[in-house]
Amino acid sequence: MKTGMNLLLWTTHVTAEHFPILEKLKKAGFDGVEIPIFEGDAAHYKGIKKQLDNLGLGATTVTVVGPDANPISPDAAVREAAVARIKWAIEMSAALGGEVMAGPFHSPLAVFSGAGPTEDEKKRAADVLRKAAEEAQKANVKLAIEYLNRFECYFLTTAADARALVDRVGHPYFRTMHDTFHAHIEEKSQAAAVAALGDRFVHVHISENDRGTPGTGHVHWDETFKALKQVKYDGWLAIEAFGRALPALAAASAGRARPNASMVSQPS
Repeated sequence: MKTGMNLLLWTTHVTAEHFPILEKLKKAGFDGVEIPIFEGDAAHYKGIKKQLDNLGLGATTVTVVGPDANPISPDAAVREAAVARIKWAIEMSAALGGEVMAGPFHSPLAVFSGAGPTEDEKKRAADVLRKAAEEAQKANVKLAIEYLNRFECYFLTTAADARALVDRVGHPYFRTMHDTFHAHIEEKSQAAAVAALGDRFVHVHISENDRGTPGTGHVHWDETFKALKQVKYDGWLAIEAFGRALPALAAASAGRARPNASMVSQPS
């Protein structure tokens, strides 16, 4: 397995200003980093890739969609915008050299209907994400859709739901992921969540229940790593934490913005 650090701890948009962080993470022993893809162009991400290559760091990426590019919207124009938005993120991930693009790009953060997901919404999501997977295959970037907890979305909130979406999309470049923070809230156990995903997941977020230092909270880490070993998982383990540098993300989701930057803000 490879270990990565999600740079959302420091910023929503990585620039040359953050290159010293990359150097510190390399010295700390990380194999790579997870880069947020929220804005920018191909030239920008190619510049980041050059620095990653210089340091010998690999990369994964993470992205989201907004209400104006919502894959489950009843408005066909909004769904087409979702396809375009996800395709753009895939292209930026490819420019960066990202192996996996993770994130909850199935629906907007903190937008609720007041009811559970409908069959029509599930069909719309599958149609949009299948088109995205076709683009991902061309770019050789695996998609890892992320289910969230019930306080952050209503459309995809359990491992079983995520597995069902993967099966509905039915494309080899569309898979899901295990996130220990969301599983801690929604699942009976970390092992049960991993078992529910079966062979449909290609990425893992390592995150404590308070978004702090893994091992200092309530997540059952022995159970988690034993479950991953049993299924022979051999992909990325990306540590995901959030700090005060993310006011926009904090506004969208309180659960994703607990101020726990202390654990790795100064890696050595």
